[in-house]
Amino acid sequence: MSGLSRSSHALVTGGGRGIGRAIAASLVNAGATVTVMGRNRAVLDEVVAAGDAHFAAVADVSDQAAISAALALVAARQPIDILVANAGAAESAPFLKSDAALFQRMMDVNFMGVVHAAHAVLPGMRERGHGRIVAVASTAGLKGYAYVSAYSAAKHAVVGLVRSLALEVAKNGVTVNAVCPGFTETDLLAGSIDNIMSKTGRTREQAVAELAKHNPQGRLVTPQEVADAVLWLCGPGAGSITGQAIAVAGGEI
Repeated sequence: MSGLSRSSHALVTGGGRGIGRAIAASLVNAGATVTVMGRNRAVLDEVVAAGDAHFAAVADVSDQAAISAALALVAARQPIDILVANAGAAESAPFLKSDAALFQRMMDVNFMGVVHAAHAVLPGMRERGHGRIVAVASTAGLKGYAYVSAYSAAKHAVVGLVRSLALEVAKNGVTVNAVCPGFTETDLLAGSIDNIMSKTGRTREQAVAELAKHNPQGRLVTPQEVADAVLWLCGPGAGSITGQAIAVAGGEI
């Protein structure tokens, strides 16, 4: 991957672990300056200490005031050229047991977190005439899954936002895309596996197989595979790619 340099500053939300950390490390390896954002300072500091990012910022993406203040400080150090809105959370429950509070939590983190971050970085991108915004959505933003109606609704909202915002900024040198991973080997997925085990009595191997069966390749996606797709969208070769929702899911979509 070429075309990224230390003059390219990337911000990765939810950058402390899993897909976000893999994305941050890939951007560092491609030559960019990378700031990771999350809620846990100790986790973020470990990412920086390991060389997978250069700087860390603490904020909850669902808190508009907090993320705006944090990103103002980040941008003051170096203007933000790339936003990877990766922070997310997943809760599962039957629809009739999914109350308004659960729906609100899923929307606040998975959807409004993208909105808040984009609101903060987009003015500078438009002013400079260049920028990349990549939202890490999910195959749940492209199809439905039982028992995650709130999560799926929030991820569908992310894809709709990406498609609309891409049109607004198409002439400003800014691209807006979504990457939609299938079931991926992360801490977030580990929670789903534990949930399957506790509710069905299945072994861990059986629970993993239950999730992997959605993927025609019969396996879980790796964080690095998602990071590679994001990295391409952030590079110069993807200048004409905007408004897209790219599935990284072994042919599931």
